[in-house]
Amino acid sequence: MFSLALPLDRLGPMRGGGPRVNPQHVMLRTPHDPIPGRDDDGLQRAADDAVYMPLQCSTQWDAFCHIFYDGVTYGGAPADSITTLDGAARNSITNLGERALGRGVLLDLARHRGAQTLLPGEAIQAEDLAACAEKQGVEVGAGDFLLVRTGHLESRRTTGDWADFAGGPAPGLGVGAAEFLCERGVTAVASDTWGLEAIPFETPDLMSPLHVILLVNAGIYIGEMWDLEALAADCADDGVYEFFLIAQPLMVTGATGTPLNPLAIK
Repeated sequence: MFSLALPLDRLGPMRGGGPRVNPQHVMLRTPHDPIPGRDDDGLQRAADDAVYMPLQCSTQWDAFCHIFYDGVTYGGAPADSITTLDGAARNSITNLGERALGRGVLLDLARHRGAQTLLPGEAIQAEDLAACAEKQGVEVGAGDFLLVRTGHLESRRTTGDWADFAGGPAPGLGVGAAEFLCERGVTAVASDTWGLEAIPFETPDLMSPLHVILLVNAGIYIGEMWDLEALAADCADDGVYEFFLIAQPLMVTGATGTPLNPLAIK
C-alpha cells in the first residue's frame, strides 16, 4: 500500500505567494492547559488543534467547477453557480464522493525517457503516453485513474528548496494528451507537478488550456502534486503498473477542489 500524498505542513510547496499558502497548523490547547470546569489537580488533560489551508495547496483534486471558459464550466453551469457565501452549487468536488476509487494505472514518463526528471517546459503528448504504456505492457481504459510521473516533484524536494515549483516552469501534459485521455474515457488524470500541464503553456493567449479541455468540456478530473515516487519504484521493480486506487475527496460542501490522501494498493 502506497500513500501518494504530501505532508500537510508549513514546509509544503506553496512558496510563490498569492492566495494559496501552505497549511497552518495550530494547537487550540495542549496537555499543559487545564480543562475548563474540571478541578482534578491536573489528573486529566486534552489536546485539540486546528488547521487553515486552501483546499488546493497540496496533493489535491480539481473539481470541474475549478475552471470556467466563456462563462460556463462542465455541463453548461454558469459562473453565477458559484457564490462567495456558498461556493459551488453545481459540479462541486463532493460529486466525486464515494466514486473516487477504481483501477489506477501509472505511466512513468521519466523512466520511460531514461531521465531522473523531465525538463521544465517538456510537454507530454498523446503519442508519448501511448508509447510509454506499450513499453510498460499496460493498457489504459474507460474509467481508469491515470497517474503520470515526470519526476519534477522529487527533483525539487531533494534539493531542499521548492523554489518556483508552484507556478513556475515545469514538465507536464501537453494539449495533445487530451486525445489519449478522451479516446480512452479515463475518469481522472493526476501527476506529480503543481499544475499537471507543461509550463510555459503551449497557448500563450490562454492559461491552462488542458484544464479547459478536461474540466470544462470532457468531464475528466485533474489531480496535482501527487507523490508518485515510492509507487513508481515498486512498479519498476515488479513490472506491474496497475493497482487499486482509493482517492476520496473531503466532503466540503460547495468546494472547487480538495486535499486528499490517495492510496494505491497493489
